[in-house]
Amino acid sequence: MEEVLKFLTENPIFYLATVDGDIPKVRPFGFVMNFEGKLHFGTSNQKNVYRQLKANPNFEISTTSKTGEWIRLKGKAVFNTSKQSKQAALTKMPQLANMYSVDDSIFELFYIENGEATLQDMKGNSKTIKL
Repeated sequence: MEEVLKFLTENPIFYLATVDGDIPKVRPFGFVMNFEGKLHFGTSNQKNVYRQLKANPNFEISTTSKTGEWIRLKGKAVFNTSKQSKQAALTKMPQLANMYSVDDSIFELFYIENGEATLQDMKGNSKTIKL
């Protein structure tokens, strides 16, 4: 997990894909943290991504490094929103406090369950990591 977290942290804009019915939807994300030994991401329950993940928890993330390596991370979203998880997120990324608080009712955190990451480079080297 640490290798996946490091890759996403070093390449802080990554793209999260969901489906809306049968239409794929992709959007940029920029927050990831290790909380209780699991990769956690955050969003608002007012956004379409939240509704899409609740309807179908399967998602995939992808991004590329400046040197041409990329990651593909897939799994299921499990929502784990608590005051403790919110506080950990706000501590990890204080900029989130411009949008959310520990006591608000819209900030949501989810972790990846049954995650599988593939790290690959332009030479065809590939590594799969189970989370």
